Amino acid sequence: MHILTLETTCDETSAAVITDRLEVLGSVVASQDELHGRFGGVVPEIASRAHVERILPVIDEALGRAGIALKDLDAVAVANTPGLAGSLLIGLVAAKTLCVTLGVPLIAVNHLQAHIYACRLASKKDVFPCVGLIVSGGHTSLYRCGGPLEFELLGSTIDDAAGEAFDKVASMIGLPYPGGPAIQRAAEQGNSRAYRFPRALLNDEDRLDFSFSGLKTAVRYTIAGPGRTDFKSIRLDPQQVADLAASFQEAVVDCLLGKALLALRQTGMRVLCVGGGVAANTRLRGRLEEEIQLAGAELHIAPLELCTDNAVMGAIAVERYKAGLIEDLDLDISPGVVRK
Repeated sequence: MHILTLETTCDETSAAVITDRLEVLGSVVASQDELHGRFGGVVPEIASRAHVERILPVIDEALGRAGIALKDLDAVAVANTPGLAGSLLIGLVAAKTLCVTLGVPLIAVNHLQAHIYACRLASKKDVFPCVGLIVSGGHTSLYRCGGPLEFELLGSTIDDAAGEAFDKVASMIGLPYPGGPAIQRAAEQGNSRAYRFPRALLNDEDRLDFSFSGLKTAVRYTIAGPGRTDFKSIRLDPQQVADLAASFQEAVVDCLLGKALLALRQTGMRVLCVGGGVAANTRLRGRLEEEIQLAGAELHIAPLELCTDNAVMGAIAVERYKAGLIEDLDLDISPGVVRK
C-alpha cells in the first residue's frame, strides 16, 4: 500500500510516499531558512503563509518522484502535534481534503514520536524498547519507548530547547541563522575549555529534565556583562567567536549526554535512539558514540537527512495503520506537549 505523509509542524513543508514495507518511494522537503534568517528565528505567521504556497507543489513533486498518482494512495498521514498552530493547520487541512476527495483513511502522526521512529527506519530493524532522546529547535525531551507507539515522557526542558539556545547564542556572537550549523562550524576552530559555562541540572540524579536558559544568560554576561542587550556595538575577534561557540556547544553536549546516560541507568534499557535537528551536530554524535559504547549500550542516531523535520519519519503512520488507529475527519491540531 502507499501512504502519503505530510509534515508542516514548523518551517519545513515536506511530503513523502511510504509503503507498508517502510520503503521510501519519494520525498521532498521545502526549507524556509531564507525567509526567517533575517529575524534570527522562525516567525510563525511567515511560516504558515509559506506552507500555504508550498504544500500542493511539494505533494505533487513527492508523488512524481514516487511514480504514482493521487488515485494510487491508500491513506494520508499528517503530523498534527506538537508544533506551531498555523503551520499544523495547513498540513491537517491538506490531509483532510485529500482523504475526503480520495475516500482514504486519515492517520495522525505525533511529530516527536516520528523523530524517534526515524532511527527505526534507518536501522532497518526493531530498535524498541529504547530510551528516546529528541533534540531540536523546539523540543528537548527524553522518553521511555516500550514500542513504536508506546511513549512515556521521562523529562524535558523546563525553559529553552537546545536548538533554540543554539539560535540565540549564535545571534549574540554574530553568527547567522540557523544557529546550530553556524556554531558547529565556528567551534571547529575554538577551544571548548576557554570558558566554563554552567551545566544546569547535570548533577541532579533525581531529574531527567534539561535547562538551557542559564547557559544562554552566561554567554550573554561573558560577552557584554549584566544588563546590556546591545550586542551590535560589541566587536568579537574570530578566535573569541570560535572559543565561545566551542565552549557553549560543549556545555550543551555535556547536558544532553549526561541525562541520556542517566535515563538508561534509571530505566534499565540498553538502547538509546536520538533524533531531531540538533542530533545532526557532529560533536554531539561523536560524544554519544564514544560514551554509549563505553556504557555497554546500543546507539541509534537518525541519519543527517532525517534529523531535521521531514515527512519520511512520518513512516510511523504504518505502525498506527496496522494497529487500526484511524482518525475521524474531526481530528484537530494539538500545538503543545503534554507533560506527565
